Amino acid sequence: MEDIAVKALLFDVFGTTVDWRSSVEQELRDLGAKYGIEADWAKFAQQWRTGYMKETARIAAGGDGPNNVDLMHRQVAPHWSEEERDELNLVWHRLRAWPDTVAGLQSLKKKYIIGTLSNGNVRLLIDMAKYADLPWDVIFSGELFQSYKPDPKVYLEAIRYLSLEPHEVAMVAAHAFDLRAAAQLGMRTFYVHRDQEESDPDPGVIKSKKYGGEFDVVTGSFLELAAIISDRED
Repeated sequence: MEDIAVKALLFDVFGTTVDWRSSVEQELRDLGAKYGIEADWAKFAQQWRTGYMKETARIAAGGDGPNNVDLMHRQVAPHWSEEERDELNLVWHRLRAWPDTVAGLQSLKKKYIIGTLSNGNVRLLIDMAKYADLPWDVIFSGELFQSYKPDPKVYLEAIRYLSLEPHEVAMVAAHAFDLRAAAQLGMRTFYVHRDQEESDPDPGVIKSKKYGGEFDVVTGSFLELAAIISDRED
């Protein structure tokens, strides 16, 4: 069995660690009811997320723009009042973890350094960790490195701060593009399936190296991930 020993795991957050979709949709419905605003909130949430993904990718590729996603999120809904947009923006600070997340992280934390490597800004990630009880050892944010994933600088700077080599660090994500960027730098890649998260046009290619794919591990939860990598290192 292939040895995949690592010393640290860095986690994508939106979609991988927390269920942004159901969390945001519920918060939007509540805000809509509070301010008497009717909308297709599921569609609004997806458009908001899509806009964020496009903007962070553009900036990661060298474009101009804010390195703080709170500022980026506030550009949504320009016709809302300032008070309404303040509340709207904080929706992203209160995202619920997937059911397996906290127990899985607690299990992994016993043996590995665990931290975020997210495009979310630092304050957002701190608030989310407190809200969802996420037991991170460290929070790395693209904001700290003045860019966003998949800019190689974001991954390499996080690794540098851990005083490790790329092969000693695994990226954990539910998005193939994130793991592909990490793999190009020599990081290990742990893919976790999450409902409605993968944007690859051919999801059938998402396989582990054991089955002819490109990722070191492909699994369905953080708890399964903990069991798999523990078994391979024994």
